[in-house]
Amino acid sequence: MTLPQHKSQVSTVIQAFPAAYSGNVFIGASDDAQAAQAILYGMPMDWTASFRPGSRFGPARIREVSLGLEEYSPYLDRDLSNLRYFDAGDIPLPFGNPARSVEAIYQFVQQVYAAGKFPLGLGGEHLATFGAIRAAYEAYPDLRVVHIDAHADLRESYEGETQSHATVMRKVCETLGPQRLYQFGIRSGTREEFAYARAHTHFFPFEVVAPLTQVLPELRGVPVYVTWDIDVLDPAYVPGTGTAEHGGITPQEAFATLGLLRDLEVVGFDLMEVAPPLDPAELAQILGAKLVREALLACLAPL
Repeated sequence: MTLPQHKSQVSTVIQAFPAAYSGNVFIGASDDAQAAQAILYGMPMDWTASFRPGSRFGPARIREVSLGLEEYSPYLDRDLSNLRYFDAGDIPLPFGNPARSVEAIYQFVQQVYAAGKFPLGLGGEHLATFGAIRAAYEAYPDLRVVHIDAHADLRESYEGETQSHATVMRKVCETLGPQRLYQFGIRSGTREEFAYARAHTHFFPFEVVAPLTQVLPELRGVPVYVTWDIDVLDPAYVPGTGTAEHGGITPQEAFATLGLLRDLEVVGFDLMEVAPPLDPAELAQILGAKLVREALLACLAPL
C-alpha cells in the first residue's frame, strides 16, 4: 500500500490531530500521530437513521470494549504491537445537520491523506462514509469501493431526502461511476435498487467470501476503499444495529473476508452502524472491535 505524500503539508496537517485523545483509545493505539501509519477516527452521527437511532454512540463504545481483546490475531498470525496507529477520537459534528457533518468528515479525512496516512473510520450511520470516500477519491482518482452491507443504499432519495443513509452508495456511483462500486452481502432494498445494481454496479447479493474471492484478480493493483456495515452480519450475532436484516453472514465469514484484504491495495476502511443502546449484551460492540483489529492487521504492513 502506497499512500500519497505531500511533504510540504505534513507537519502542518499533523497539528490538526490532537496530541493525545483524552477519552478511551482503541487497544494498542500510539500517542504519536507523527509516527503513525494509520489514523483512527470516529464519525458519531445518526441524524438520518430511518428505523432505530443510536449509532452515534458506536465509535466510543467500540474503543472501550476493544480493551478486552488480545492484540494478537490467530486468524492472520499478526499482532497489533507490530503496527503504529493513532486514535484521534471523534470528529466534532453539528448535531442534526447531515450535509455539514459529511463535509466535516471529508475535510478531516482529506487531512489524513495529505499527511500520507491510512484512515480508519468508526461509525456512525452509513451516510457519513460519503465524506471519507470523497476524500479517498480525491487522493486516488483510480479508486474502487468495496461495499459490504445488508442494504443496497442505492436510492436517489429516501422520503424526499437526498442526504440519507439509504442514498449513500448512489452518491458514490454518481461521484466515481457505478462501475467502480463492488457490493457484497446485499439482501435488502427496493426492486428499483436491485435492478440498478444488477445493471450498473458489480453486484453480489447474499454472499461475501465466495464472490470477493472471485473478483480479487480485477481489484489487485488498484486503490480500494472498503466500507463495512455491521449489519451484513446476521442479527443473531449483532443485534445492536439500526436496521437489522435476518439472513446475514457469520462472524467466521467476516474474519475470512477481512483476511482477503491482505491481497488488495486498501487505502481506507470504515466500520459503520454499530448502535450500542440497542445491544445491552454488547455483542455488536465487541464483534465490531474485533473486526477493526482484523482490518488494521490485514490492511497495514507490519513495521
